[in-house]
Amino acid sequence: MSPAVMAQGETIKIGYVTPQTGPLAAFAEADDFVIKQVYDILGGSIETANGPVNVEIIVRDSQSNPNRAAEVARQLIVDDEVQLIVVASTPETTNPVSAQCEIEGIPCISTAAPWQPWFIERQANPGDPSTWESFDYTYHFFWGLEDVIATYQGMWNQLETNKQVGGLFPNDADGNAWGNPDVGVPPALAAGGYTVTDPGRFQNLSDDFTAQINAFKAANAEIVTGVVIPPDLTTFWTQANQQGFKPKVVTVAKAILFPIAVEALGPIGNNLSSEVWWSASHPYKSSLTGQSAGELAEGFTAATGRPWTQPIGFAHGLFEVAIDSIKRADDPFDPDSLAESIAAINLDTIVGHVQFGQEGLPPVVAANVSKTPLVGGQWRLQDDGSFELVIVENAAHPEIPLGGKMEAIE
Repeated sequence: MSPAVMAQGETIKIGYVTPQTGPLAAFAEADDFVIKQVYDILGGSIETANGPVNVEIIVRDSQSNPNRAAEVARQLIVDDEVQLIVVASTPETTNPVSAQCEIEGIPCISTAAPWQPWFIERQANPGDPSTWESFDYTYHFFWGLEDVIATYQGMWNQLETNKQVGGLFPNDADGNAWGNPDVGVPPALAAGGYTVTDPGRFQNLSDDFTAQINAFKAANAEIVTGVVIPPDLTTFWTQANQQGFKPKVVTVAKAILFPIAVEALGPIGNNLSSEVWWSASHPYKSSLTGQSAGELAEGFTAATGRPWTQPIGFAHGLFEVAIDSIKRADDPFDPDSLAESIAAINLDTIVGHVQFGQEGLPPVVAANVSKTPLVGGQWRLQDDGSFELVIVENAAHPEIPLGGKMEAIE
């Protein structure tokens, strides 16, 4: 549609895919809050380069299933005729949705998955960087495995350990990327003097981790790391305590990002640690509302009665990037015009600065990826039985304040 003939009252539709049910549902806990806030601030329309357009956000649940994620993405494109899709929360959600958008020629913005599994796993030949190609319609902002490795080692180096690490890597896109013996976590940790014991891939929603626990015992692993879904960490850590395996450090991605996941463990959740993408103390502001990270976190708690959770920031940031791109597009109803606008993003958001083509990534990657800050945190059990996430490692981003030092599990 030509901008000159854009009809009064035309509606731009944004599809939003997240895992609102299933084992990844904690990632979507803040979705309703964020979407209501976006609607409230927009007042039902977006001011574009060619005048105001109505806006509609259509939410679809991936049910924590990659096949379902691809299916609902296609429904949004074919049946709902959306102009843009935004998607968040692990490669199991972001990758199938992004791939479907690339096939259909619909712009897509994704987040909350490390850039390696999002970008590399979607290449025709993931093992040969010389063959990698940038995408035409799909863009992603988040940190990478290089950031999580540096953050984890920064936490671990605060303690005396034997540097023996047990690796928990499931048979999914995240686990295969993290556990890759050539380009994943093990060789990077080896460069830092750590030895990783990898018992092999396991299926998500496993009910017995005895083999992994025995392998870690045999290696005298004083550190456990990996990237697992919340139910699997609950099973593993409960069985580890029952079987007398108690390392000094458990630093696990994905599973314990959220208060609700740590609360499910009870007292044995004390001093578990993880990467921290966003917190109430991050020194950034929303381009939509002007809120600080602390104010956004307080707003969530006031509206829900729940403690803040990391995905609040990235769900909010996802809509910041989407709306800024729509505002700047020559014609937001034209897929190519909107994709060009996304590629030109240069925006300070609630999760930091988002800009594609930034330095520090190979050019073919940077064309589609923008990196965001990462620090390390540890969960501390409070007297009332709740947990507080304390920032304990910020070497790469000293602008994010520390709240304490790393403590060993007792």
